[in-house]
Amino acid sequence: MAKKTALIIMLVAAMTACGELSFNINPGGGNNTENEGGNGGENNGGGENNGTENGGTENEGGNNNENEGGGENNGGGTTPETPTYPAQEGSGESNGYKLVWQDLFDGEVLDESVWNIEVNGNGGGNNESQYYCRENVSISKEPTSGRSCLTLTARRESYGGKSFTSGRVNSMGKKYFTHGKVEAYVCLPKTANGLWPAFWMMGNDYPEVGWPRCGEIDILEMGNAGGISSGTQESFMNGACHWGFYKDVGGGNYAYPNYGKHSNAPYSVQDGEFHLFTLVWDEAMIRMYLDLDKYPNVQPYYEMGIEGTDDEWATGLYFHHDHFILFNLAVGGHFTGIVNNPAGITALPEEGSEAKMYVDFVKVYQK
Repeated sequence: MAKKTALIIMLVAAMTACGELSFNINPGGGNNTENEGGNGGENNGGGENNGTENGGTENEGGNNNENEGGGENNGGGTTPETPTYPAQEGSGESNGYKLVWQDLFDGEVLDESVWNIEVNGNGGGNNESQYYCRENVSISKEPTSGRSCLTLTARRESYGGKSFTSGRVNSMGKKYFTHGKVEAYVCLPKTANGLWPAFWMMGNDYPEVGWPRCGEIDILEMGNAGGISSGTQESFMNGACHWGFYKDVGGGNYAYPNYGKHSNAPYSVQDGEFHLFTLVWDEAMIRMYLDLDKYPNVQPYYEMGIEGTDDEWATGLYFHHDHFILFNLAVGGHFTGIVNNPAGITALPEEGSEAKMYVDFVKVYQK
């Protein structure tokens, strides 16, 4: 990448991370009224798999279930009730949607006929502080629920010139979809401060057209600098879309269109429980929901129209083709406001400290 282009990308990423308007363009219509977050970045790195981008999300929802059960036993103590967990059903086949693909992550190892494990330390185009390693991606049981999960482990350790390692996977060229309901059941780590977990999608034509022209849909993203500054990291969520291409918008400034929105969930989504994050994507709209399985009437925390085609930056030109799925657990970067500052990553306070992101399943439904 040319030096000038790299500087432009860093400038736009920094603007976005600070909540500035990075050309909140919505020719496609919809309720695009707010642009706060959603930090995309280009990844031209090598490694075992071709690189990709970065994503986001936010929320609305209901209440957590509390388990205060238990009764006395004959030994004089108290035997707590064993928590019960729902089957791997998600929001189910509703409103005409039928299940077309899923990964329940119940094998002994990750299925690499579906997933690419990324190995690189290029910072994801966002000045992130981790090196993505194969060893940080596994299938393991979440200890409280016993669920078999895709597990991404962030660790404070020096490797490849970075102060941290972590995991990132994508399904580019293997599993990709146009439109549908896409959802994942995720148990998030505490992000304070410096962790950046994400569940997102990118256009499968990324190798041919590059980013952001391929399109990006950020479904789940947490750890934003806004949540850090407000002390609301456990509920501060971000949803975003990125598309189009960089062009001169005046004064020698280059930008590309994107729309990001943050909100605070009415409860913690970093509470050690699993939460369902759902994208509903059709010919007209992109909408995102939190815990749609528990609250089927919940309002979307993010929505954007994708019908317009009357402009070279129109959303309808970028969101009606195949997209693949990504999960990653980044450390630091512009989105968090912590760049090249290992001491600021307090979520991993000392050498060897770990944090894990667990994904119980991912499902795709289509009509």
